Amino acid sequence: MGDDDIEYNIVFPEALVSERHWRGSKEPVVILLGWAGCRDKHLVKYSSIYTEQGCITVRYTAPLKTVFISETFGYKELRHTALKLLETLYDYEVENNPIFFHVFSNGGFMLYRYMVELLQRDKQFSTLCVLGTVVDSAPGSGNVKGALRALRTTLGPNINTFLRYLLMALFAVTVVLLRIVLYPMTKYFHKNHYDAMMDRPAPWPQLYLYSRADQVIRYTDVERMVRVLQGKELAVQSFDFATPAHVSLFRDFPEDYSRRCLDFLNSCMTNSEDAKLKRRHVVQH
Repeated sequence: MGDDDIEYNIVFPEALVSERHWRGSKEPVVILLGWAGCRDKHLVKYSSIYTEQGCITVRYTAPLKTVFISETFGYKELRHTALKLLETLYDYEVENNPIFFHVFSNGGFMLYRYMVELLQRDKQFSTLCVLGTVVDSAPGSGNVKGALRALRTTLGPNINTFLRYLLMALFAVTVVLLRIVLYPMTKYFHKNHYDAMMDRPAPWPQLYLYSRADQVIRYTDVERMVRVLQGKELAVQSFDFATPAHVSLFRDFPEDYSRRCLDFLNSCMTNSEDAKLKRRHVVQH
């Protein structure tokens, strides 16, 4: 399920499960944005964290070409995808439910960047209530070696060896040229996801989960983003799992990972409900 343009999966919880966990409140809609090369069967494992808690889940992974080619050349194809994904909330009539994001690696973060921009600037989506975001193994900036590792893993072992090295060489040259050497000029036409989200970050609470052993996304990039956002007085938390490889936090520490995600979601829901009560109190007086 999706429309003619994008393929996504949406799952609704059983009514009894939702009622048991949310007790009459509208259940959250959790939008999971996969990493480059992620298969839906991988996202299902993460979405089950939320479906078991009575949440609606939407799963989507951007195609490889949009992550590795379109974004590199500054073609904002992912903005159209972001628009379509937000429109699905209206298609399924859940636009009044609280929204929660779970974003993986730069592949998910690049798409998330455009969704944040639309939520902040587009009148159509200004009424959507976003609770918060969990960011897993992202964001990274200017790490050519890490990007090449991600591309090599994504291409897989079955591709012709010569073609693999040719694609990696072309990608490396393009990234270095457009995203490093010429970036002081090209950023005026197309900022990368890292700088864009640092300059105009999401205003809602965020939780960054990462590992200093990650060889694709530098932990220093994640920690720098967290420091900058905290300096802007945003509600930002982080946790370093220390030892897992890239996007392997849940695989290595399933119970701790799940608990942190759900505790954060519940905290965001509580804060949202408290804010609504305060607004009602102000209006009544």
